[in-house]
Amino acid sequence: MNPFSSGTRLRDMIRAIRACKTAAEERAVVRKECAAIRAAINENDQDYRHRNLAKLMFIHMLGYPTHFGQMECLKLIASTGFPEKRIGYLGLMLLLDERQEVLMLVTNSLKQDLNHSNQYIVGLALCALGNISSAEMARDLAPDVERLLQFRDPNIRKKAALCSIRIIKKVPDLAENFMNPASSLLKEKHHGVLITGVQLCTDLCKVSSEALEYFRENCIEGLVKTLRDIANSPYSPEYDIAGITDPFLHIRLLKLLRILGQGDADASDCMTDILAQVASRTESNKNAGNAILYECVETIMSIEDNGGLRVLAINILGRFLSNRDNNIRYVGLNMLMKAIMVDAKAVQRHRATILECVKDSDASIQKRALELVYLLVNESNVKPLTKELIEYLEVSDQEFKGDITAKICSLVEKFSPAKIWYIDQMLKVLSEAGNFVKDEVWHALIIVISNASDLHGYTVRALYRVFQASTEQESLVRVAVWCVGEYGDMLVNNVGMLDIEEPITVTESDAVDAMEVAIKCQRLGLTTKAMALIALFKLSSRFPSCSERINDIIVQNKRSLVLELQQRSIEFSCILQKHQNIRSALVERMPILDEKTFSGRKAGSLPTAVSTSSIIPCNLPNGIGKPAAAPIGDLLDLSSDDAPPAPVSSGGDFLQDLLGVDLSPASAPSGTSQSPKTGTDVLLDLLSIGTSPSVQSSSSAIDILSSSHDNKAPVSNLNGLASHSSLSANATSPASSAGMMDLLDGTGAITQKHEENGPAYPSLVAYESSTLRMTFNFSRQPGNPQTTFIQATFTNLSPNVYNDFLFQAAVPKFLQLHLVPASSNTLPASGNGSITQCLKVTNTQHGKKSLVMRIRIAYKTNDKDVLEEGQINNFPRDL
Repeated sequence: MNPFSSGTRLRDMIRAIRACKTAAEERAVVRKECAAIRAAINENDQDYRHRNLAKLMFIHMLGYPTHFGQMECLKLIASTGFPEKRIGYLGLMLLLDERQEVLMLVTNSLKQDLNHSNQYIVGLALCALGNISSAEMARDLAPDVERLLQFRDPNIRKKAALCSIRIIKKVPDLAENFMNPASSLLKEKHHGVLITGVQLCTDLCKVSSEALEYFRENCIEGLVKTLRDIANSPYSPEYDIAGITDPFLHIRLLKLLRILGQGDADASDCMTDILAQVASRTESNKNAGNAILYECVETIMSIEDNGGLRVLAINILGRFLSNRDNNIRYVGLNMLMKAIMVDAKAVQRHRATILECVKDSDASIQKRALELVYLLVNESNVKPLTKELIEYLEVSDQEFKGDITAKICSLVEKFSPAKIWYIDQMLKVLSEAGNFVKDEVWHALIIVISNASDLHGYTVRALYRVFQASTEQESLVRVAVWCVGEYGDMLVNNVGMLDIEEPITVTESDAVDAMEVAIKCQRLGLTTKAMALIALFKLSSRFPSCSERINDIIVQNKRSLVLELQQRSIEFSCILQKHQNIRSALVERMPILDEKTFSGRKAGSLPTAVSTSSIIPCNLPNGIGKPAAAPIGDLLDLSSDDAPPAPVSSGGDFLQDLLGVDLSPASAPSGTSQSPKTGTDVLLDLLSIGTSPSVQSSSSAIDILSSSHDNKAPVSNLNGLASHSSLSANATSPASSAGMMDLLDGTGAITQKHEENGPAYPSLVAYESSTLRMTFNFSRQPGNPQTTFIQATFTNLSPNVYNDFLFQAAVPKFLQLHLVPASSNTLPASGNGSITQCLKVTNTQHGKKSLVMRIRIAYKTNDKDVLEEGQINNFPRDL
């Protein structure tokens, strides 16, 4: 006989497949066998049909396609013999699923077999229907299954109950038909029928509210009696597991009671006693007993309030945490996280055990216990719990430090009772795991230090001590460098000594040494070194005796290969050597940073951009910021362009704008530059360390190395959005502007340009309202048709003076816009004077697209903020 003919036995085919040494050989054997089976199917070979289907099922389990044998299943099911039906139904369950259309052809055969006189054939039909029934089949055959729930044989009743679960899940509308038969199954003595009946009732309660109310009224007492009988029953070897009587039925009953008791006080009262009995009598030294206790605890926590029972349940979970089995401890922690929402006071009693779980060697238990500790912390226990977590942080594994550090920082920030305690705890965290904290953490710490004026001396001394001990934690070094730069005089003079401090002697030279160490340390990053360079520059004013040495250190970095450090060193060196008259203004202490604003920005509740004038202090006492002139945000993009203009630098993000710690290599898109700067803006730029080198070198007009002999401040283009805020008369006066800008005796600032023959275009009234008129005068340079110089003249048409005048403009991406500072920030009334401002527009698509611009003008009159907006589309076509 051909070894691969249709008459080959199943075991021979299995041996042939297992003997294959490669996948290719296996595929060849399967291919030959499938070909033989197809030939037998085509010949309608009835003698070996059941054998061929058995082979197809094995081939299907290997992952090969067997769809060509689906009809063979139906033919075997339609046969009269039990062996053929058994193979047919098995093939039906393996080779088909409820999505197959051919499944509808078997409905009639199933109906006949459900009414068959042979109970074993009835069992086959129930088993198949319970596995692959579709919604249509469920509707057609539900009456037959309902009838079989009353069948004389318990095995058929058990299978009918399981089949009913499938039917009500597919067609929930049929649930009411099964309520009475299901409730009768709860009184069964046969174990298999009882456990399947409990499961059927559970699923009925999930899909039907009517069934839930029905079982609450009629079945709770019976379920409680059944559970009590099982809990008190003597040893039964048939259903005993490790000395625990029938744990599977225990768990099924507890799940059903949980559903019935949830949200119903009367039902909960009925089951209170038996739940207490199960919770107190079940052995916890066996795995099966722990499974019952877990379900009992979950039931207690789900039913209506019973304080004593819940304390008992939480105590059981506390015992789980002391178990040596990691799985039991993990589920105990999971359940405690749910229980803390219900009874936090009872969970607090197990705080010590939970903290021990944080120190467990299993990573999953560590993380879950840490999450639970995080939920346990409140104002009353934040100090001891934080102390425990910080002590564990010192010995924890490296891969776990990130998680525990994030949790500690969040807790300290959320529940801090006092700023000094907050600062102390954050210093401990940074000294132990500063490399694992996110930037927002040390940003927030700097803001808190800035606001705690009475703790400046204490903080800078504490940071200096930690810095002297180690420079391994970079976040700690950054905070220390910032504080020494700001409060170095307090460090040297021991200002603000507290009783809890130990005396420390620090000379001016020691403070400079610390900054030099930070700059030269190889393992510290660019941000840290740049912050240390700025701190040195500030110390040059605070420590006059060390000014020469500081200058020498700065000069050394003029040869640095890092562009950021090189540029800052050149700038600071020039200021120290040539511009001593402005140094004191440049190195003043940072203004006090608003904690609420930073918190709002961190939570994402503030807008992404605000007016620059809202955060820049001007000629005001140290630490006091000028309030915003008007709530000016970003201009909306023009409708003709897809992408909106990039926002102005955010006023709320103090640490990136004022401290300048954003050193990303691509901080601005290609072709863009910084926002326009007045004299105060330049001061901020000198103090910042976050300007991208690519942006700095893109144009001499915006490079801090350039300056203006025309007394004009540099201007810029930021994705087509340019704005300028006139901060004060001093900031825009020629003398002040020259003093601020002529830092390095360079040239290259943008000034207003005119053609030799005067304006080539007539004046254009670009914008006019009842209170304001804006006129544009155009001019060009010979040989450069892409660039247009515009002089904007603003005239006040009202009888009231306009103060805090601010002009903003936005253009599409194919245009580049530069703004020169306005001639004044005050516009006289009734046309008795005007403000002029120069614009430079470069059209990269000259000849294809004309100029278009959206404007926004803000000013204050009679102590009221006024905002006017408009769009200019009537530019000359050849601009």
